[in-house]
Amino acid sequence: MRAVDLQLQPFHARHAEVVLSWVRSPEEADRWASAGARELRPELLREWHADADVHPYVCIDGGEPVGYGEVWHDAEEAEAELARILVAPEQRGRGVGRGLTRLLAAEARAAGFDEVWLRVVPDNHQAVAAYRAAGFVRATAEEEQASNEGQRVAYLWMKLESFLVR
Repeated sequence: MRAVDLQLQPFHARHAEVVLSWVRSPEEADRWASAGARELRPELLREWHADADVHPYVCIDGGEPVGYGEVWHDAEEAEAELARILVAPEQRGRGVGRGLTRLLAAEARAAGFDEVWLRVVPDNHQAVAAYRAAGFVRATAEEEQASNEGQRVAYLWMKLESFLVR
């Protein structure tokens, strides 16, 4: 297996089709985007990205997109949330998720946010492991309960504790 050399680039419309092709089932579409598989189309990404607080990125390895994620800025709460993180199916299990998460967290910190959060469906054990390896820890029960108010799913919430150098 070749070493992973990840770089983060701003998302461009030309990336939409390849990113959307990584979603392989209706269940994955729902877990990733809270959307049905039929809703996943380039226009949906344009709608997401129209929000000035949503900053989308692609993760590149060897010149090819291997991951996607967003940094949501919340100036009012003085925090950022990493969202809609997705890794190309053939790249999973190679450290891309951990690397992408670290790069997105670095973008959030560079934008001036000390608090960086993310949420994940609790049974997505591979993602949880990647986020832990990237320096995230599970929120307290109280934080999680408050963050899940009004959510359609009881998410597992994680916050950046530290940057791990590995």
